[in-house]
Amino acid sequence: MILKALNKPFIDNLKNLTVKYILIFVLLFSNTFSFSQKTEKKQEPVTTRILFILDASQSMYGRWQSNIKIVVAKNILSNLLDSLKNVENLELALRVFGHQKNYPPQDCDDTKLEVPFSKNNFDKIKHKLKIIVPKGTTPITRSLEEAGNDFPPYYENCRNIIILITDGIEECGGDPCIASHALQKKGISLKPFIIGIGRDFSEEFKCVGTYFNASDERSFKKILNVVISKVLNPTTAQVNLLDNYGNPTETNVNMTFYDNLSGLVKYNFIHTLNNRGLPDTLVIDPLMTYDIVVHTIPCVRVDSIKLNPGKHKIIPIDAPQGSLKLKIKGKSAYKNLQCIVRQSGKMETINVQPFRQEEKYIVGEYDLEVLCLPRLIIKNIEILQSHTTSVEIPSPGIAIINKSANGYGSLYLEKDNKLELIYNLKVNSVHETIALQPGKYRVVFRPKEISKTIYTVEKSFDVKSNSTIKVDLY
Repeated sequence: MILKALNKPFIDNLKNLTVKYILIFVLLFSNTFSFSQKTEKKQEPVTTRILFILDASQSMYGRWQSNIKIVVAKNILSNLLDSLKNVENLELALRVFGHQKNYPPQDCDDTKLEVPFSKNNFDKIKHKLKIIVPKGTTPITRSLEEAGNDFPPYYENCRNIIILITDGIEECGGDPCIASHALQKKGISLKPFIIGIGRDFSEEFKCVGTYFNASDERSFKKILNVVISKVLNPTTAQVNLLDNYGNPTETNVNMTFYDNLSGLVKYNFIHTLNNRGLPDTLVIDPLMTYDIVVHTIPCVRVDSIKLNPGKHKIIPIDAPQGSLKLKIKGKSAYKNLQCIVRQSGKMETINVQPFRQEEKYIVGEYDLEVLCLPRLIIKNIEILQSHTTSVEIPSPGIAIINKSANGYGSLYLEKDNKLELIYNLKVNSVHETIALQPGKYRVVFRPKEISKTIYTVEKSFDVKSNSTIKVDLY
């Protein structure tokens, strides 16, 4: 009965409103779902490139336990390749030295990229290993230098690894330490791994990279697997941003991880506390040494952070913070007033903070320079842990300066019987409106078209907060 009592236009309007609200709900839901999808999008996986540099010099014909060195190295390396076939985001390449020219005579350019980087080239590398015959000398430096051209052009989502397998040291007068350092400094490759066969060359290679001594076949196989594990296994870390009490409560600030040697940016993370209130876990490359910059104000830096592959590392960084709030008393004519912030006793500007905003700073003392007229210098403002320090300045007054004509003039603060220049008047303007802090001022002016000093005009006036004063220079 009630439905019958309702007229048709009312029911039509009700239907239209219902459809309208359903459409609004669908749009809001779809936007929320789209945003959720974007925020939950995972980072693209990192591509790992491993360049094997194999010694095929004449000395690799030497006997070593069950066979000659080159055969043992080929067999173990081939078996390793089979175990890597199911590893995702992996590219391999093979460079060989000492296998093209007989010794003597010595050919120090005898190094060649036999199999370039590509995906699923395991069988190509295994085939190349079968036909390699040791012949010549040991140009390790030259091989490392050429390795810089073996890797495809650098892009952010990759890591380049060198694994050098040799039974000897440099024989061509080069310096493999310099060559390795150059690769790392340019960001082409991470610190190389060197596996020495037969005898210990750790003293010669300690400056080249991470050295492993394979004294027998069994240790060679184990070491090669350890190196691959270090290269491929993910490593986790967490950064504890510590407050003044040593608790990891500071958060929500960007952290930049730099490669200690090349200086290249490797990661940026906005620090986060997880749902248990603990610093979130980061997955990062364990083969680098990092310099970490936490972008607090001022920034905090820790250098030479090393990780152990496969082990979780906690990185504590002191970053205690409090807040600074800048206020203007009462209503104000200031629209975009800003303040230079410096650490006490230092001239370097660490921030320019707008008024009516709050900003976090590392605990300590700061000097403020308020960019009003005249400028206000406020020294030794103390920022305390988890506390908001408020700094309030008086509201300005307004001085309307009316000149009789265009001309030259300046505005001064009168203080302790001295005049302090704070502003030069505009030459080609007869009216100026200036916001000034409360105080006593003097303006000095001479018309542009009059070349006699005697026509200089000066006038003193007082400025009060939230008041306007007219200054007529007639």
